[in-house]
Amino acid sequence: MKKSMLNDRYPVMVLELKKPDCICRTVEEVGDYFRARIAENPKVQFIGVFDHFAHTRKIGGEIDPGICAAVDIVFCFGFALPNPQILALRPRSIGVADMGDRFVVSFMEAPMQPANVAMESWSLGLRKIPAPIVGRQ
Repeated sequence: MKKSMLNDRYPVMVLELKKPDCICRTVEEVGDYFRARIAENPKVQFIGVFDHFAHTRKIGGEIDPGICAAVDIVFCFGFALPNPQILALRPRSIGVADMGDRFVVSFMEAPMQPANVAMESWSLGLRKIPAPIVGRQ
């Protein structure tokens, strides 16, 4: 996964995965995969799947011509409510875009490390062959 700053202010993690290297064949299958990962964790609540592509097309919005489908899997890590402002950072979502030959999976970095670890692990689990661990001999 690669970390970047989207629009110079949002920390985003991105995984680009060629379709032959992915355990899923469609955006719907990727969504089902993430739903299963969310269901495995009792501290995470699935909220829904938002079809961003269909919504944007319906309202006549601009869509990158390379995008064939795009959804957000929406969920919440509900570990604590330390203050009312934390609600501005929730819920979380993982975006999945079908770019024809590859999937682009992305999520905004969370202020809570366990959430980031989970989302990164889930995303990397889409690979047919696990990525090598850096420093492994």
